[in-house]
Amino acid sequence: MESPRAADPQLISRSVRLDGERPSFRAVLEGFDSPRTVWDAPGEATVIAGGAAATLTAEGPDRFDHIQEAAESLFASGDVHAGTEAACPRLFGGCTFHADQPSRTDRAAVDTDGGDPDIDGEAAEPADPWAEFPDARFVFPRVQVTITDRGPWLTVNAVGPEASVAAVEARIETERERLGSLPAAAPGTPQPGIADRRRTTTPEAWRAGVTAATDRIAAGDLRKVVLAQALEADLAADLAVGDILSRLGDKYPSCTRFLVEPEGPDPPAFFGATPERLVSLRGRTVETDALAGTTGRGETPAEDEWLAEELLSDAKNVHEHELVAETIREQLAPFAASVSTGDRQIKRLATVQHIHTPITAELAADTHVLSLVEALHPTPAVGGLPPDRALETIRETEPFDRGWYAAPIGWIDAAGNGTFAVGLRSAVATRRLATLFAGVGIVGDSDPDAEWDEVELKFRPILDELESE
Repeated sequence: MESPRAADPQLISRSVRLDGERPSFRAVLEGFDSPRTVWDAPGEATVIAGGAAATLTAEGPDRFDHIQEAAESLFASGDVHAGTEAACPRLFGGCTFHADQPSRTDRAAVDTDGGDPDIDGEAAEPADPWAEFPDARFVFPRVQVTITDRGPWLTVNAVGPEASVAAVEARIETERERLGSLPAAAPGTPQPGIADRRRTTTPEAWRAGVTAATDRIAAGDLRKVVLAQALEADLAADLAVGDILSRLGDKYPSCTRFLVEPEGPDPPAFFGATPERLVSLRGRTVETDALAGTTGRGETPAEDEWLAEELLSDAKNVHEHELVAETIREQLAPFAASVSTGDRQIKRLATVQHIHTPITAELAADTHVLSLVEALHPTPAVGGLPPDRALETIRETEPFDRGWYAAPIGWIDAAGNGTFAVGLRSAVATRRLATLFAGVGIVGDSDPDAEWDEVELKFRPILDELESE
């Protein structure tokens, strides 16, 4: 694990308000060095960042403890001047779905002759899109732009024995001048188009996996398990992740947009627009959500409303949702003085509708956000119940590595506060290859073909941005 020592080095952070028009999201992101970061959650400021003043990594089942210790050590040496709370120093990153990743040395190369199982039932063995993503990794950005309701802010950070206030302030002036020259609106590039696509799960294998899971539920070994699929897409043109994130923001304003990149030249990008918040902590106040149960969108407002009412009265979806809400309350209970549940409602997105229940808690003692992340991940909305048996079933059934898909993605500040989302409606991609992920909850009366159709719906947010218009 890379981590600074408590007494050495020093962290220096300075922030200034940016005057003039707000620069284009695309232009800001494209002008930053890797590793680039995007965080845009409902009710929070939008952060676009580049470079790494410090990087914290950890492997294995104790990854959250190691990252927390390293983060506390890093922030303990801070010399910080920020004009607004939103621009204060933060670490951005995430982790893998499984605490102990399967060996990557056994992953085969892509079979480029494999067909699309939607057409001929064949499936390709996937390459490893997660080779550059460790079990946990958080970046302290070198430069970030924070867009608030009251305008944008520029923050420059430095860490190390050579860090100095003078150098940080000089970089502030350089970056302010560069950002000031960027256009307020930058033209986008066309969607890349898809030259070929491959599913890692055939329809036959899917039916067998879902049937095996429902048999286990009937036998009492499982209550629920979330099974996922991966879809590889060869792109016809270079991927422009800034354009995709910009369009996702327009189509899914109630979702959290995110981008995580490893360091290095031309790195892969893990990005998405997820509807699911894992946890948000401010002081001792916790906010989270139960999000499970899915249907499509109607072609008219009346049909849309009918589908929503049908979803709220559907026994299978309501049962799946209640399993998630009940477990989240149980997972928060050891930390909380009180837990309260809001009204069950519908969360509408561009392609699907979900059953959504907000959950809040007041903690009994000061707690770091990573302790809550560790307690809540994976929720039954992405794992299952009982957790150990569900994770075992996922490993046995899915022919690919989840990597950071369906895992916590978010930020940490010096006080131990933070927000984490679940990495859904997402893809990991290089310039010409994208691997998309989508999953569904399997309960006792799940139908394999209906669940296949739901997976198709959940691929659409990213597929729609990759396919040619």
